[in-house]
Amino acid sequence: MAMALCVIGRRCSAVGACTRMSQSLVQSLCRANFSNASEFTEPVMKTAVPGPRSKELLAELNEIQQTGTVAFFVDYERSKGNFVVDADSNVLLDTFAQISSLPLGYNHPAVLAALSKPSNLATLASRPALGVFPSVDYAQLLENSLLSVAPAGHSEVTTMMCGTCSNENCFKSAFIQYMDKHRESPLSPDSPEFETALINKPPGSPNLSVLSFMGAFHGRALATLSCTHSKPIHKLDIPAFDWPIAPFPRLRYPLEEFTRENQAEERSCLEQTEDLMASARKNGVPVAAVIIEPIQAEGGDNHASHEFFRELQQICKRQGAFLIVDEVQTGCGATGYMWAHEAWDLPESPDYVTFAKKMLIGGYYNRKGVRPKEAYRIFNTWMGDPVRLVLLEAVLGEIKQRNLIQNVRETGEVLLAGLKELQARYPSLLHSARGAGTFCAVDCPDAATRDKLIGKLRNKGFQTGGTGNAAIRFRPSLIFQPKHAHMFLDGFEAVLKEVTES
Repeated sequence: MAMALCVIGRRCSAVGACTRMSQSLVQSLCRANFSNASEFTEPVMKTAVPGPRSKELLAELNEIQQTGTVAFFVDYERSKGNFVVDADSNVLLDTFAQISSLPLGYNHPAVLAALSKPSNLATLASRPALGVFPSVDYAQLLENSLLSVAPAGHSEVTTMMCGTCSNENCFKSAFIQYMDKHRESPLSPDSPEFETALINKPPGSPNLSVLSFMGAFHGRALATLSCTHSKPIHKLDIPAFDWPIAPFPRLRYPLEEFTRENQAEERSCLEQTEDLMASARKNGVPVAAVIIEPIQAEGGDNHASHEFFRELQQICKRQGAFLIVDEVQTGCGATGYMWAHEAWDLPESPDYVTFAKKMLIGGYYNRKGVRPKEAYRIFNTWMGDPVRLVLLEAVLGEIKQRNLIQNVRETGEVLLAGLKELQARYPSLLHSARGAGTFCAVDCPDAATRDKLIGKLRNKGFQTGGTGNAAIRFRPSLIFQPKHAHMFLDGFEAVLKEVTES
């Protein structure tokens, strides 16, 4: 039976299995203003960025903490929809959305309404230790929010605070389950595991590993940093686990011109991945889990084919490792699917899917049967934040009601087509445009050129981001529409023309 796409981007095997909108209604919704009715209509620039007020605030903050990452200071009260207002009253079209973490832009009415409900005030005022003292409505809140968009095959979820702790605790869950499967006899009170765990020695602290991929970014805690391989400065001076690192495909663009080369590259990476896992087992440090991003977002927006991920899952099965899909940046509709891995058509669901950013709360989904049996093994004081679940419920309501994932697909087509046109016109400045949904990027010849273009775009009222060695990346909110894409593309062409003529 033909597969159909429903309003949140999922595949349905039966016609009428879920609510779908007519093409005319989808088009009308995409023309609608999904954000605040008072959203700005275009960038308004009064100073260079950062302006004098931002510089004053930077000097003040620099007396307190490291400020080398600060781009400019934001007036969050005045920012609306897709536009961010800085401390100097500059209005910028934001295609970066707080490092891909704003699902509905700034000050969206649905989010503000959720915050202003009297029934939510107690949640705001008394933050609970959810693992010990959950609220009476907590299970229902999870059902209404996270579980309402759970990836296929996943009916359990554990909440966390951020992407790093989501992945870190997911590793722990995988290690625990791996040992449960391979332990020769059940644990008893006098098992040596208990004593040796306290001094970081086997068998209580077993020799296990997580395989990751070169170019990956999974977080900044010790285990996740050991699986992060995007920028040396992230890892410098920090001890790391000696875990296997597999090569991630480096595809050549345009894809249609390099089909055989890219297939060979992916085959080579998969073969090396399985060889590394076999070697790790032989060396007494078996791979308990493999973690991978659908798109290597921090490492340069590196893509792989759907076939690559399907074969990777089979390798995990042959080698007895859990598959963790890190959807911290790709989740919540950014690629034109609620979850980017849905596009892969995996024969079965991944073992774990981690999330954060646009989902407003961190955590991971898992298949049944991989939950730790004992209490306090995956635990911290807060175990997430119920306020974020309240906001997420409002966000998901907007995504479904406004068909925003369809909007992401249509806007992404406009954005990517425009980037490809610009790289054809300015081949000395841009190449290798790529993307899924509005999760797009384009490469520059070097980091200096990339940084120059980003700076000039900012001073014309367009906020973007860099990634990898020399790429410009785009991470707009889900309410970013074709009109915004056209607005940005016009501004980008003006910058490219200016640089070319200078």
